[in-house]
Amino acid sequence: MQDAIKALAKAQTEMGKAIKNASNPHLKSKYADLGAVMEACFEALHSNGFAVLQPCGGDERGQYVETHLAHSSGHVFTSRVYLVVGKQDMQGVGSAITYARRYGLLGMAGLAPEDDDGEATKAPPRQQQRPARQENEPNALDPVQIAIGSLSAAATIDALAAIWKDLPKPVQHDARAIAAKDARKAQLTPAQQEKAA
Repeated sequence: MQDAIKALAKAQTEMGKAIKNASNPHLKSKYADLGAVMEACFEALHSNGFAVLQPCGGDERGQYVETHLAHSSGHVFTSRVYLVVGKQDMQGVGSAITYARRYGLLGMAGLAPEDDDGEATKAPPRQQQRPARQENEPNALDPVQIAIGSLSAAATIDALAAIWKDLPKPVQHDARAIAAKDARKAQLTPAQQEKAA
């Protein structure tokens, strides 16, 4: 296991940036898509003896994507991200899987998405310093945080209700998730009343 930990630490010093290259029109924000995350870490992981696997599965808590960093020494690091499916069709499931793969890989690689500015890209990847995770920063693998993101992006009251219905029971009972649902409902209700008028 020591060899695998040393190799992962070395790989992390060699990783590039996960550049925010895609836009979320609902939240009016940019994010690093799955391709950008893979581009930032795959070369460093592979050159240090790691293979990346991201199988899907399910248990009593729901469906999930597991991210495995399997080292040539035989040790495997594993992380699990549960799916929050906003739309009950293959597109909705596919989006949730991609989302979970992206956040699983970000978490396992120790990457934080960064803006693509000229100053930051001048330094080679080995010299770049990533900001330390702040104590109050949300955990990307926290199912409640994932749920909050999905609830906040709901385009209609019906979509919001469908997302809420599909959340695992422990998430539905979390005060943060309830607050996010109520806040989004309050935002959507006036807009839908105006359309009906």
